[in-house]
Amino acid sequence: MGIEIAYWGVIAVLAALAIYAFIGWRRTKMDLSIYSATFVSVSRPRQIVAPNGKVVQSNSAFYELFGQVDKPIPDLLVAETRGDLEVREQIEMLDAKAKSGLEGYAEVRIPGRAEAGKGEDAGNGEVETQWRYVAAYPVKGWPGYVFWFVDDITLRRQMEQVINDQQNRFADLLENAPIGFYSVDGEGRFLFVNQMLAEWLGRTHAELESGTLRLHDILEDDGDFLPYSPFQDESVAKGEVTLKKRDGGKFVAFISQDVVPADERGGLCTRSVVRDLSSERAVARALERSEERFKSFFEKAPVGIALIDPKGCVTESNRAFRELLREPGNVHGLSLIELAVPDDRAAFQSALNDPQNTSRQTVLELGFHGGELVCTVYVTRMAGSGGETAGFIAHFIDTTEQKNLEEQFAQSQKMQAVGQLAGGIAHDFNNLLTAMIGFSDLLLLRHRPGDQSFADIMQIKQNANRAANLVRQLLAFSRQQTLQPRQLIITDILAELSHLLARLIGENIELKMIHGRDLGMVKADQGQLEQVVINLAVNARDAMVDGGALTIRTANVTVEEDKNYKGEVMPKGNYVAVEVEDTGCGIPREILDRIFDPFFSTKEVGAGTGLGLSTVYGIVKQTGGFIFVDSVVGRGTIFSLFLPHYVAGAETEVVAPGGEAQVQKDLTGIGNVLLVEDEDAVRAFGSRALRNKGYTVLEANSGEQALEVLRDAAERIDLLITDVVMPRVDGPTLVKTVRESYPDLKVIFISGYTEDNFRQKLGEDERIHFLPKPFSLKQLAAKVKEVLGGELV
Repeated sequence: MGIEIAYWGVIAVLAALAIYAFIGWRRTKMDLSIYSATFVSVSRPRQIVAPNGKVVQSNSAFYELFGQVDKPIPDLLVAETRGDLEVREQIEMLDAKAKSGLEGYAEVRIPGRAEAGKGEDAGNGEVETQWRYVAAYPVKGWPGYVFWFVDDITLRRQMEQVINDQQNRFADLLENAPIGFYSVDGEGRFLFVNQMLAEWLGRTHAELESGTLRLHDILEDDGDFLPYSPFQDESVAKGEVTLKKRDGGKFVAFISQDVVPADERGGLCTRSVVRDLSSERAVARALERSEERFKSFFEKAPVGIALIDPKGCVTESNRAFRELLREPGNVHGLSLIELAVPDDRAAFQSALNDPQNTSRQTVLELGFHGGELVCTVYVTRMAGSGGETAGFIAHFIDTTEQKNLEEQFAQSQKMQAVGQLAGGIAHDFNNLLTAMIGFSDLLLLRHRPGDQSFADIMQIKQNANRAANLVRQLLAFSRQQTLQPRQLIITDILAELSHLLARLIGENIELKMIHGRDLGMVKADQGQLEQVVINLAVNARDAMVDGGALTIRTANVTVEEDKNYKGEVMPKGNYVAVEVEDTGCGIPREILDRIFDPFFSTKEVGAGTGLGLSTVYGIVKQTGGFIFVDSVVGRGTIFSLFLPHYVAGAETEVVAPGGEAQVQKDLTGIGNVLLVEDEDAVRAFGSRALRNKGYTVLEANSGEQALEVLRDAAERIDLLITDVVMPRVDGPTLVKTVRESYPDLKVIFISGYTEDNFRQKLGEDERIHFLPKPFSLKQLAAKVKEVLGGELV
């Protein structure tokens, strides 16, 4: 019975054990199924590798990442990194730790194809660098088995890289910004200082952030501004302070700061921005100085400058502009278009409205103040921010004097041309008049007073002399007349003229003579100088129809420096001044510059030749003097003559031509005379006149023929009379040639031109004399007898 009980007891135990084992097996099988399903369904690559390196199991995510391969993850990662030694070492370390029972992880960089160089995947397109998170865990109860965990963390690493780059850029910007940054705690200790502020202070980061240096240590005077203590929540402190440098230097700074909590444990700190005002103020001072210099340049510029708006009104101007336009006050808003003379306004307005003015500078010539002021104006457009016309810059250059000079130059050119014409005409006329006067004298030798023809011949001669006077006026205007200058005292000349002048101007005009004391000597032709005064007096008389006063003043005048009068420069020196002033109607400004023009006259037709003032001008200029005129309409006119002092030694006075009363009575003589004249009438008259006076006369109609006559002459030639201007061989050339064979031969030049025309070629040869055309029989005979040494009786 006992044995049986024991037996069934054993059977019961074994049955119980069998049931428990079955239940355990079922549970284990169910757990393995759940684990396997979970392992497979995980979305991240997973793999179990046996100790011998063979793959026990891989989930579907593994195949999605690596493809349908049954290689262990370590080998695949090493292959992806192209055998990178560092990656290989990391994987081997993870594998070894997991097999020894320790878990581990690593982040592995998988280079892209562009970085892989010449690998087998090279050339198949760009693939970005990828990152893998790799973890290795030991399998409990399965020694040597390793559970590998792989995850693609490329996106996370890229985001981290972006964040790091931004942080680095911000840190670099903060560190190297051109302004200072710092942060201090509630005790004033520096928590942060950027590089710029450290450089300004001449200190290092370590020194400032060590905690031993506080903010108040670098403040020159903390005063009421204490940016580190005490702090008030929600307060913002701003202000200027003076900061001290390590080397003792100082600079002014502007600090702006916020007070914020330091951390979660409490406390406060600042976020402070520092601007070094030294450089800003230096720039401001430099800008201020630059503006001052610009204003100085603008205000003191020698040309007028004005800024004008699109309508032509002044917005800004400099002093030269205001002085130029005679506007000393405020010219703001003044219309330049309205200031211009009416004839120029349309051109000015057109220049401002010209669309092409956007790309070029417009140059105008504008008149102001009724044309008294002429300016060259350079107009430049100023563009606004949108390209529209914001205004104009106008530069004004006073060209009034230049304009006058141009007109005077043109007038001078005209006068010179007319003068050359007048000289040429005078030369031809003098030849004709010489023949007319000469043959009249020959006729008068046969027709005495009382003869029926005497009066007719005298009329011919008198009219020829009047024509000769007109020709002399032409030559005076062209400065080609023959002058006989001598030393004169102006006072004596005017005293002799006073009675004549009184008769010329009439009883209704008062003549006043005001003489200066101790007047200097002048050298001039007395007759021509008297002609100047007479012409001016007659013009003054004609300007005072209803009477008035004619005042003639003389004085010594010293000109200290060159005097410029309407483009004519009178050199400094000592002069005798003669002023002829009348109280007549005056000369209008528009004709004042034309009064010295030849043939210009305000008188009625037939009342004058128009040569009076032009003759005056020519005589004064040929004498070496100057003549100026000032006139006011309705008040009168002043002509001012300036004749230079003559200080040389006394000279032998020369008898003026035309003074027949001074010619000797006995004009006969003897001698051989060669008369060279290309004008047949003049030559015929001269030869007959000299033969009548007892001379033997040889004739030649040219310089070449004269040389032949001299070479073939049977007797010695005592005197050569030759015209100056002749074709081919002229008079001076003839004389030079003759002098080579006959050095002592005496010569008389005859010409309708001035003596200066040939004197400069031959020099001051005392054996050469001059007889101007036209001349009479008596003048010719007297000159010949004078040169040959005849006695006057």
